[in-house]
Amino acid sequence: MSYMPFIVLILGIALLLFMIIKLKLNTFVSLIITAILVALGLGMNPASIADAIKTGIGSTLGELAIVFGFGAMIGRLVSDSGGSYRIAKTLIDKFGKKRLQIAIVIASFIIGMSLFFEVGLVLLTPIVFAVALEADVPFVYLGIPMAAALSATQGFLPPQPAPTAVATALGANIGEVLLFGIIVAIPAVLIAGPLFTKFAKKFVPSAFVVKKSLPAFGEVKEYKLDETPSFGLSVLTSLLPAIFMAVNTIYQLIFHGGKAVAKPSGFDAVISMLGNPMIAMVIALVFAIWSMGFHRGKKMSDVSKSIEASVKSIAMLLLVIGGGGAFKQVLIDGGVGDAVKNIMMHSSLSPIILGWLVAVILRVSLGSATVAGMTAAGLVMPLMASLNVNPVMMALAIGAGSLAASHVNDAGFWMFKEYFDLTMKQTFSIWTVLETLISIVGLIMVLILNAILGLF
Repeated sequence: MSYMPFIVLILGIALLLFMIIKLKLNTFVSLIITAILVALGLGMNPASIADAIKTGIGSTLGELAIVFGFGAMIGRLVSDSGGSYRIAKTLIDKFGKKRLQIAIVIASFIIGMSLFFEVGLVLLTPIVFAVALEADVPFVYLGIPMAAALSATQGFLPPQPAPTAVATALGANIGEVLLFGIIVAIPAVLIAGPLFTKFAKKFVPSAFVVKKSLPAFGEVKEYKLDETPSFGLSVLTSLLPAIFMAVNTIYQLIFHGGKAVAKPSGFDAVISMLGNPMIAMVIALVFAIWSMGFHRGKKMSDVSKSIEASVKSIAMLLLVIGGGGAFKQVLIDGGVGDAVKNIMMHSSLSPIILGWLVAVILRVSLGSATVAGMTAAGLVMPLMASLNVNPVMMALAIGAGSLAASHVNDAGFWMFKEYFDLTMKQTFSIWTVLETLISIVGLIMVLILNAILGLF
């Protein structure tokens, strides 16, 4: 059994951190250089390294480019019109400063059920930042509960792609995975969100400063409340993509049992198109141009200024996420996934803990939660029949494992770092720990539920 792929992976991560932290080299450049050197270390054919990097960047940014770009434009239009300020003021008045975290958790949890993590982060961050600014609290204080809620929905709750795909692969009932997934996710979010924030404040006090502007959004202007759009219109504009995707999700659950139709036609095709994140963003942006622009008496030149400013602010963020995708692809093509498979084949652990552990190792090695979950499902499938495991519990255990220990080979790590304007050390101390907490609490909840179900 060769441990060489893991040695190369560890050395690659060490080199990446050295270049970013010590040499202060641009993150995107560091990721690409590391990806090339790791590919060579894993013994990949030198002629195919460029293709792997190209595939990694392309697959990661393919849909995200429009989702991120248009999401940033919508966020900026809502912000520049005073819509974000209106939402923030209303939430603060309604919940009060002390219960703001719970308000953010509830909103993020609901939105996260129908949106990809990246889309949810793009749409919610400007609003949450405006709430933090108006309440005069550190952005991270509200950002941690938001990220925890969004992340947990990705790991546990269909119709999110990863839990849906894992449940389908293992033959688990989608409805049961959703029901038990909510039971698993709630304590995980509360512990990794509001509770963890209290500890993070003590261990990483430097991250808990009130910031008046962020590189991803620029300066936030001052507004008079009576000059801003209404709360309803501001929320509708901000969350229109989420509404389209939620309608698609509910439609699929009611009429197709939660399974995507292979070749939709007629009304199915229309709903599927509207629920696609890319199309939903395009429609939402056109609506935002009207609701936050023309409807408020703005000229197209004013609207275009907001749009151009938003694109400039996320250009480097997109490159960094693409670089993370390149690194991930090199690890997959270089055989790190196969190396994990070989190590876990002869383990004598409890099947649920084994499923979780396989997903954890794949997550740490490959970066992508979706890839880790799907690969883990494939690896544990042969064990399912022989060990008489509840497929719903196995699907949730794999979901929990696929969230653990997010670091430099995961796009989510870079998004959190860049959006929250944190250092590498702060990102590891907050984001990586947050994700690991969700994973561990998730596993504990699955083991408890499995034991209870075993009594009946």
